[in-house]
Amino acid sequence: MSYPDAPQPATPQPHTSAKLLAEAAGTFLLVFALTGTATFSAFFGIEPSNPLGVGFLGVALALGLAVMIGAYTFGPISGGHFNPAVTLGLAAARRFAWREVPAYIAVQLVGAIAGAAAVLAIASGGPLGYLERTLVDGFASNGYGELSPNLFSLFSVVIVEVVATALFLFVILGVTHARANAGFAPIAIGLTLTVLLLVAIPIDNASLNPARSLATAIFAGTPWLVQVWVFLVFPSLGGLIAGFVYSTLFDREKIASDVAPAVVRLEPAAPQPAPAATPSATASIPAAAPGVPVASAPSQEPASNPSPVSAQPAAATAAPQAPGAPTAAASPTPPAPPAPPAPPAPPTIHPGTAYGSTPPSGAKR
Repeated sequence: MSYPDAPQPATPQPHTSAKLLAEAAGTFLLVFALTGTATFSAFFGIEPSNPLGVGFLGVALALGLAVMIGAYTFGPISGGHFNPAVTLGLAAARRFAWREVPAYIAVQLVGAIAGAAAVLAIASGGPLGYLERTLVDGFASNGYGELSPNLFSLFSVVIVEVVATALFLFVILGVTHARANAGFAPIAIGLTLTVLLLVAIPIDNASLNPARSLATAIFAGTPWLVQVWVFLVFPSLGGLIAGFVYSTLFDREKIASDVAPAVVRLEPAAPQPAPAATPSATASIPAAAPGVPVASAPSQEPASNPSPVSAQPAAATAAPQAPGAPTAAASPTPPAPPAPPAPPAPPTIHPGTAYGSTPPSGAKR
């Protein structure tokens, strides 16, 4: 996946029937709150100018609060879509399985129609002519042209439905991401829907939800049913666009080089033998007795290229010492190939003579 997986709950997943029931109940709550507020509270009484009515702001808040409450209540069970456009957008963003989309949309339509029917059942018990006036006014249905609240054209309606639904899906996908704080997601979703309804209600009574549009148009009559296709197609299109765009732009994994510099692995070098200690020409040698010659230390070459001279045994190159005279400590020599034949032993050196020189006259041999 291109985005991190959300933590899995410790409890088992709800049964499919529980998900569908919760989705239908949430959609019922949404449509009941919206159409009920528009029917009973937007204009209080017979006179539309009565200041006790909640107006557009009240209707928008009613829907936003209903979605927020439904998300907190039924969201842990079904995911809290309550809207075919949301279900399609989540599937397009790979947050929801496509195989579950038809069942979710079916129960959303059932819940929406049941919510609208409940409002009409209440309106039927109102004053004489109350129900008839509610249906003639369109029962909060969506429309364009002559059926638009402010006579907006089809072009304007298409733009507002696609853009508003896409923005709604962007917010849903963002606040429900695995890296987001899921506890505040319903609040952000409800407030976003409130803002978008304040924009769209004067244009076409604000659909953003095909189930809600179909539910009210069924009861409002033929003129509204003729135009309902717009509010089935374009909110769904907005949801699909948002889902595909969000997954492409924001759910991509970072390349490793973007996260940290590349690490180049090198094979460890073969261990090299430690160089043999080379005796210094000034090695510390105990001082000889006066008049006693001392053999000089032989020079050593590096261990990698030993010379034949340095490979000779120390006994072959060192002169014998006089009795009682201290001898130089033997220095360690590195392993070497077989040494050539040793040269002839040097002449005997007597005390008081230099190595290889003629003894002075009068000296005894």
